[in-house]
Amino acid sequence: MREGVQLFNEQKYWECHEALEDVWMEDRQDPARNVYWAVIQVAAACIHYRDSNLIGARGMIHKAKEKFRRCRDQHILTDVVFKFLDWQELEDIVMKIPEGTSSTLQDFANLYEFRFKHYPEEGKL
Repeated sequence: MREGVQLFNEQKYWECHEALEDVWMEDRQDPARNVYWAVIQVAAACIHYRDSNLIGARGMIHKAKEKFRRCRDQHILTDVVFKFLDWQELEDIVMKIPEGTSSTLQDFANLYEFRFKHYPEEGKL
């Protein structure tokens, strides 16, 4: 996760996606994988935003919202997720993006500027 967070914060969203994909794919039975999946889809939405691909950004953010809801519904979220992944802030930004065709590229600007601020550096977890 550390590498994915660092890449996300550097706006290297494709690389973030790649770094987290292996962890996400590792254990398909572990519901915690939805946390990784949500971050991967947020990163993909940011790629589409950067490329001015509104349709792609809308599609990925819709899927990310599903993962955020799933994390809540399945009680996957822990204090660690809220603290180190700034989960509430990220979720609030994601959920404020209007659904479907009512969203514009500008609606994704705050998401694109989001950074994980509290993830600990190497050796400080």
